[in-house]
Amino acid sequence: MKRKWTLILIVALFLISCMAGCSTNSTDSSELESVSLSSEIEPAEDPSSESPNFVEEVSAPVFDFESRTVMLNSGYEMPIVGLGTYALSDEECYNSVTALLEAGGRLIDTASYYGNEESIGRVIRDSDVPREEIFVTTKIYPTEFDDPEEAIEGCLERLDIGYIDLMLLHHPGTGDVEAYHAMEQAVDDGKIRSIGLSNWYIQELEEFLPQVNIAPAVVQNEIHPYYQEQEVVPYIQELGIVVNGYSPFGGRGHTSEMFADEVIAAIAEDHGVTSAQVILRWNLQRGVVVNPGSSNPEHIRENLDVFDFELTGEEMDQIAELERGEKHEWY
Repeated sequence: MKRKWTLILIVALFLISCMAGCSTNSTDSSELESVSLSSEIEPAEDPSSESPNFVEEVSAPVFDFESRTVMLNSGYEMPIVGLGTYALSDEECYNSVTALLEAGGRLIDTASYYGNEESIGRVIRDSDVPREEIFVTTKIYPTEFDDPEEAIEGCLERLDIGYIDLMLLHHPGTGDVEAYHAMEQAVDDGKIRSIGLSNWYIQELEEFLPQVNIAPAVVQNEIHPYYQEQEVVPYIQELGIVVNGYSPFGGRGHTSEMFADEVIAAIAEDHGVTSAQVILRWNLQRGVVVNPGSSNPEHIRENLDVFDFELTGEEMDQIAELERGEKHEWY
């Protein structure tokens, strides 16, 4: 009898041992399966995490020739033809900007360096044109980069128009990244709507853009038939940034030569327009915003009147062949 119970006890202990082993193996297997599944569903690294402040897929800006505007990557519309105010001061500046607004122009380009922000602000406050229809671009100069917050406040105070539509860094200089960060903060504070750069080219942009948080809405560079930036313009546009050309007539001391250019003059004659209008239209058809300077009300009106004709592909090619790589401004 004792022997029988001994055998039963041994068998029972054996069975208990087997069950414990199976339970342990089942737990281990479940844990391994859990680890395996966890590895499979772990999300892949987001490729945009390296530059979280820029949209990877962007499209080149498109001009709306009916509204005569372009949508910036900041979400605001910018007129594509306006007035540059370099060398205009006091009453001359006031009268020129007044002529622009009366002729239907809405884009005004200035800078702290020009010394005419107060005159421009006065025109806008005196005008019957609603503030929200006017687009003002200003710039801060490299000598102001050491205290960009003060420079921004200075522009706001001198203009005194509530907010600035577009502020640019006038050209590269020591402290430009920090100055750009100050403009970014001003955007967050509602003082500036859009920000950008002036006199930045491919190499400068490649070095600069990874260091900032808000993509430039506009890059403004010298662009005219003798200095066309044939590689720079599409490079900037492919980043979803609008290109704005200054000195479209060649800059100081070169306007007469460009207006008399045989190719440009012949195209102008064929369309019954002026050489100036041909040059501006050529820029617009390349997707380049223009703000030619003038103090002559007739010329200001003429510069806005570039939407009733279109250059042919052949004419665009003829002007493209005028490229000389001839930069007329010092920076």
